[in-house]
Amino acid sequence: MTEVGIDKIGFFTPNFYLDMNDLAEDRNEDPNKYLIGIGQNKQSVIPSSQDAVAMAANAASKIIDETNRNKIDLIIFGTESGVDNSKSAAIYLQNLLNLNKNARAFEIKQACYGATAGLQMAKEYIKSHPDKKALVIGSDIARYGLKTAGEVTQGGGAIAMLISSNPNIMSISDDSAFHSEDIMDFWRPLKNNVALVDGHYSNDIYEQFFMKTIHDYSDKFNYDLNNLKAITFHLPYTKMGLKALHKILPEFSQTKQNELLTEFESSRVYNKEVGNLYTGSLYLSLLSLIDNSKNLKPGDQVGIFSYGSGAQGEFYIGTLKDGFKDLKRSNSNLKLIEERTRLNVDEYEKVFLDGDLPDGNFEITPNKKARFNFIGVKDLKRQYK
Repeated sequence: MTEVGIDKIGFFTPNFYLDMNDLAEDRNEDPNKYLIGIGQNKQSVIPSSQDAVAMAANAASKIIDETNRNKIDLIIFGTESGVDNSKSAAIYLQNLLNLNKNARAFEIKQACYGATAGLQMAKEYIKSHPDKKALVIGSDIARYGLKTAGEVTQGGGAIAMLISSNPNIMSISDDSAFHSEDIMDFWRPLKNNVALVDGHYSNDIYEQFFMKTIHDYSDKFNYDLNNLKAITFHLPYTKMGLKALHKILPEFSQTKQNELLTEFESSRVYNKEVGNLYTGSLYLSLLSLIDNSKNLKPGDQVGIFSYGSGAQGEFYIGTLKDGFKDLKRSNSNLKLIEERTRLNVDEYEKVFLDGDLPDGNFEITPNKKARFNFIGVKDLKRQYK
């Protein structure tokens, strides 16, 4: 049977960040509450010129070229930061990247789970059409408001994945375990531009869904969890994944526990610096793992736990392929993160408030550091450059 999975993966986050030490000092908090208690060092600050579409275009442009452009006939955009109540962000993206017009293009929403839903749909499509490719996006801006409990878990960016047969990075298991319930742990009413969250409740549900889906996978498919070389998590903040990992560690030997903890540290290198990507957070963690692990090798199996509040959880297995290590890609990702501009708290707050866009027509100055930008609304139509 033809293997299907992630052939290429691209990442983008804007060129501004807020240091958690600065935020803690301004909010009269102990820095270790953020650095250790939350597990975050920095968070990306998202200018109004970088909406979900622009960030997705900037991420996807890194993995699309003339060798694969015309083979993409499925474009799935996972986001909870949609730009229109009717028109899909995928259609904007298709046009910006000059992708195949003979394609299906649509948007998926289920909190932070959207990109995983898209990936699973793309996998099934490619299994039936092995000569084609699919583009799956996770792009979001995490906003909770200034001086709120969730402020420290903000951030934003985009992950773009090219799904194909005989993938270069990771094949995806045919089987997965999933669970959903109607739970009000996190939501954003239609007229709100910031999310509402019951933080402690959401943490509990996340851990419950992880334990249920990983055990369901093991039981249903007779899978020995000791075969896992790493487990990657949805990381809205990195301590959340660490707490879930500690829930299952007692089921392993001390040697295996140490192995999983070491790989978890590799998997959160990028997330600690960028913050919350919502739909992209899990796959930024996966990218961080393959870029930063010193021990993984082709053939190793990685457990992947996806979670979206409201709530949906899924666990599946990825198997690393010969091309999963890419020095050029990892150097580019490191450069993107390291060369951002540090904003003080006043500057960050101004950028945040600029995200409250006016009604009607307006113009936005493009960010010169980004290839693609949202530049405003003209005749009530979104404009990109």
